[in-house]
Amino acid sequence: MPVKDTAKYLRTCLDSIIDQTYTNWELLAVDDRSSDSSFSILKEYAQKDDRISAISNPEPSLLNALRLGYSHSSGALIHRMDSDDYMPHEKLRRMIEKSKKGVLVTGATEYFSDEAPIGDGFRRYDKWLMEIAEVQSYREEMYKECVIPSNCWLIHREDFDRVKGFQLDTFPEDYDLCFRFLDAGLNIVGIPEVLHNWRDRSDRISRNWDAYKDNRFFNLKIVYFYRISRDSKRPLVLWGAGKNGKDLAKLILLNENNFHWICDNAKKIGKDIYDIRMHHFDHLLKLDNPQLIIAVASPDGQIEIQQILDKLNLKKGVDYWFFA
Repeated sequence: MPVKDTAKYLRTCLDSIIDQTYTNWELLAVDDRSSDSSFSILKEYAQKDDRISAISNPEPSLLNALRLGYSHSSGALIHRMDSDDYMPHEKLRRMIEKSKKGVLVTGATEYFSDEAPIGDGFRRYDKWLMEIAEVQSYREEMYKECVIPSNCWLIHREDFDRVKGFQLDTFPEDYDLCFRFLDAGLNIVGIPEVLHNWRDRSDRISRNWDAYKDNRFFNLKIVYFYRISRDSKRPLVLWGAGKNGKDLAKLILLNENNFHWICDNAKKIGKDIYDIRMHHFDHLLKLDNPQLIIAVASPDGQIEIQQILDKLNLKKGVDYWFFA
């Protein structure tokens, strides 16, 4: 658990760990040069509970803190926690019940805040994670958003080492790790219960770090699409002519030149963008066994597109993926 200036919330977090119904755990809490009393609180709890280790990070950064904590760990199962959040009482027990080698266990989450009502975006994300856990659609949805929340997974140490957990410098490190879990062929087992409560606050790093400003993460998604999903023997189709489509087209062109671009915008159909002709989506009927990247973000638009693709007997996660 990396800790950075979260003294205000830290006792709630630590108490939720101590109160777990599963008790055979160790907590490696790494203070990342906090300017508040966080490290003092960690040392206080470590003195009271020998399952807790308070560690000071000599080379401050989130990834260095994660690596340092992991280097001190001895458990066969690995889980990451955030120091401003808290765990439901049954979290560890429920995840460990499903755990075995070759399996990554995850579940649903719930945002909360002491500052303001939770926004619709966070509520949609919570609802989406619950739906994914209910139908186990992690691979089908992996390019839309991060399907494995950073603070709600459990994995065997052997599997974690195999995917080089915490070893790479790619940001956002949580989404990159999610893709590496999937790329490694791990069986993702989702529990359709709220297994983590995470705090939204105005100074959280995902709101303030440059690495998170463009939260579409298209660069990362395209890298893993070509690593995990792309079949070069099949024609590639990009659906969407807006900003998302144009940004994705530029990234696709770094990997291949001969792809098909479709939309339903009459003003753009027939025009060339980046030297690629824009076609009506009926162009799909001319293609044999295509793969599709869908850059349309509108929920209503996505429903309409999925209905069209269903009629063509194309399957999500095999033939097409939503990237927004």
